[in-house]
Amino acid sequence: MDLFSRSWTALRQAVAELRDEEFARPSGCTGWLVRDLVCHLVIDAQDVLITLVTPADTEPTRDAVTYWHVARTPPTGEDPLDALIVRLAAAYQEPGLLKFHLDDVGSAAGRAAELADPGLRVSTQDQVLTAADYLDAYVLEWTLHHLDLIAHLPKAAGPPAEGLARTRELLERIAGVAFPASFSDKDALLIGTGRRAPTDVEQAELGETAAQFPLYLG
Repeated sequence: MDLFSRSWTALRQAVAELRDEEFARPSGCTGWLVRDLVCHLVIDAQDVLITLVTPADTEPTRDAVTYWHVARTPPTGEDPLDALIVRLAAAYQEPGLLKFHLDDVGSAAGRAAELADPGLRVSTQDQVLTAADYLDAYVLEWTLHHLDLIAHLPKAAGPPAEGLARTRELLERIAGVAFPASFSDKDALLIGTGRRAPTDVEQAELGETAAQFPLYLG
């Protein structure tokens, strides 16, 4: 749960440090500008708040690994919710307003996570998880979206090393195979989730495990 807080704080700080003109740059998410991604993070923060105050009285049905829906085809950016995010982001008009909203709701989500009982059972998307597993799953969400945020912003700070390592571990468990030890955590995540194609050398190192990737998580 501490790693959730560190990953979320780092991502929010990276957004806070963006220059206004950088909100119009492409992000690492198909069809989304940086401003669209930041708007999505606001929705994510709201989801965290809602989930942490939606207790369940049944046994968990998911954990940090099985929480994720896995697809083998890439997103097109045409999903109705994706399109809604683009319209919402455009409605902010001023990047400062979007920054303010993320800081406001995001700070609240961070505080709620710090106060949550790790063993609390919570409900989201018709599934039940412990708060610890739910927040652990979101380490993956924050880390991948941090990489998306800085995909075309080379001077921006990246996600914490421990968040990259944990996200790699989760992705390997989701896939059921490990990346080659020669892959950095960042490269493993980018290749494993289809955010970039492997080089010829990387493809050769993946060998038969290449068939397991990329995975598109939702």
